[in-house]
Amino acid sequence: MRPSRELLILLCATLVGCAPDAARSGNDRGYRGVVIPEPRAKPAFTLTDTRGEPFDFRERTRGYLTLVFFGYTYCPDICPVTMANLGAVMRELRPSVSRRIRVVFVTTDPARDTPERLGRWLRNFHPNFIGLTGDFDRINEIQQTMGLPPAQLGVPDSATGSYLVGHSAYVVAFTPDGLGRVLYPFGTRQVDWAHDLPKLLEDEWDDS
Repeated sequence: MRPSRELLILLCATLVGCAPDAARSGNDRGYRGVVIPEPRAKPAFTLTDTRGEPFDFRERTRGYLTLVFFGYTYCPDICPVTMANLGAVMRELRPSVSRRIRVVFVTTDPARDTPERLGRWLRNFHPNFIGLTGDFDRINEIQQTMGLPPAQLGVPDSATGSYLVGHSAYVVAFTPDGLGRVLYPFGTRQVDWAHDLPKLLEDEWDDS
């Protein structure tokens, strides 16, 4: 039985309700996303990329505006919609802007999302998107260092073995200085991404 759209949204919405207090804070900097009151440092971790090679996240994204999303390829709507919107906007940005951005998708379903499957799926949205997989518990630890709730595996369907994965529906934006500064919830529109991405690269932040 194919997971229902309503059930998946319910799972994700429940987890989003546990997301950082930043999701309920005000935003006076003109961003369409939610500015995190106390920015978090970009975590250091190594996972496996779509070629089966180790990927040092902090080192390989150093100096880039880095957008990180945790999801899975069997997700029927939230994950593909998010990645499709980002892919469409990345194609429309000026090359001088897009080449300074890294979009990283980390699977919350490593048992099914092999590097090969992850790579094929991401290429549907943009050829430069980075896909990472690894140990489920380690991925949950990484999410928590970013202030996101851990993923939760649903009960497999008795007939097909398919299952849902409850996961955060936020994209975390790390500015080139290595700090996570803005959260973007599911439903962020392409026009909002197009507005915010150049701004995230241009803005100067006063952390004093």
